Amino acid sequence: MKTTFIYKEADGCSIKGDFYSIEEKHAPLIVYIHGGGLIFGSRKDMKKEQIDLYLQAGYNVCTIDYRLAPESKLAEIKEDIEDALLWLKEQGVHQFNFDPKRIAVIGSSAGGYLALLSGTLQVRPKVIVSFYGYGDITGDWYRKSSPYFSKMTAVPEVLVQQLVQKHPISEGPIERRYAIYLYCRQQGKWIDYLTDKNEGTLDPFCPLKKVDESYPPTLLLHGDADEDVPFEQSVLMSEALNKTGITNKLITIKNGKHSFDENMSDPVVAESFEEVCRFLKEWL
Repeated sequence: MKTTFIYKEADGCSIKGDFYSIEEKHAPLIVYIHGGGLIFGSRKDMKKEQIDLYLQAGYNVCTIDYRLAPESKLAEIKEDIEDALLWLKEQGVHQFNFDPKRIAVIGSSAGGYLALLSGTLQVRPKVIVSFYGYGDITGDWYRKSSPYFSKMTAVPEVLVQQLVQKHPISEGPIERRYAIYLYCRQQGKWIDYLTDKNEGTLDPFCPLKKVDESYPPTLLLHGDADEDVPFEQSVLMSEALNKTGITNKLITIKNGKHSFDENMSDPVVAESFEEVCRFLKEWL
């Protein structure tokens, strides 16, 4: 059963979630954060096969929206993720039947980044699973032109200006928003579109630099041939977790590209999801 709810109103923007319930009472909850470079996507992006897999494994599933860039900035996006977790624990628990002490956050790509960022919030999940996420937004890969995306047809700035809305949005179809992301990666302006110029230090938005002794157990999955988010990002995150003594595991998908998990018929992908379920069962 799916129920759509609004967990927050911000600047005239209704930010929603979809809750998929199972019959078991007080079962744990998976909160899924979609990818899309923080620029496009919505809660509806989670693959049905993945939702079904988690439901059958005994988990409720909640997919959430958040305000998108560049209309909103990183500070507001981070705030939305925390507010979603807070709403679920304080209000959602009375509307849906789940155990608020057993919440896992799972995300892919930029959603994986936000999942890792959730481990630094005041309201934290019990477990984190990051599919090809990243922990550092201050590196060259984020700030400079991407060789991979630069090989694609160049996006003119005038098109981007036409696509950016005058008001905050929390759902962005890839068909209308991908060009903004592509432009950012081609021009090395991703960070410029995500932050205010007077933001100062970006450390509060870098999970890699905010790991502490209370950081949740974390599972990282990343293809070593990822053309979008460098595989090194998960390696560095694992190293930071190890230094702080945080339980974590890095699963390397040999020759795995970006979004490798979308091919659910691939035996390697199927095995990776079995690993996810094992990790959730052990720590959730």
